[in-house]
Amino acid sequence: MTVTTPDAGTPRSEDAPFAPPRLAERARELAAASGEWLHRVRLDPEGRWYERVHLDADHEVWLISWLPGQSTGFHDHGDSAGAFAVALGTLAEHHVRSGRDLGPGQVRSFGPGYVHDVRNTSGAPAVSVHVYSPPLASMRRYDVDAGGGLVRLADESAADW
Repeated sequence: MTVTTPDAGTPRSEDAPFAPPRLAERARELAAASGEWLHRVRLDPEGRWYERVHLDADHEVWLISWLPGQSTGFHDHGDSAGAFAVALGTLAEHHVRSGRDLGPGQVRSFGPGYVHDVRNTSGAPAVSVHVYSPPLASMRRYDVDAGGGLVRLADESAADW
């Protein structure tokens, strides 16, 4: 897997941006091919480690490592659809009122504006592969109020990551 950058003159494919099922399949394929990317992964006790490993006009791919207790906090991916696959370990995905654990090979996909929190609640490191289409341009961070509603805290742009 090589790191690529978008070419402003590269046309988008006819079905771009990719729909969540296609993103899920791409995340699943990449997570299963850990021999191609495992050497890149780092573990950082200060926070989640992440690296964008592919970027083109249609989609982007990120690797993320998670030590026990690390999480994203509630956020969305702006106007991008996405999917993530757990490659190693276990992650928990939470919504305001529900959650579920995801183990190796399991995938979650979603459309634009989907709000969730992903965290490592296990006692061991985890690694996941994330795919977004179109490539992320913004993310919004949220908190949950006493009534269980979402409160928007901050907006981030691609320049922030």
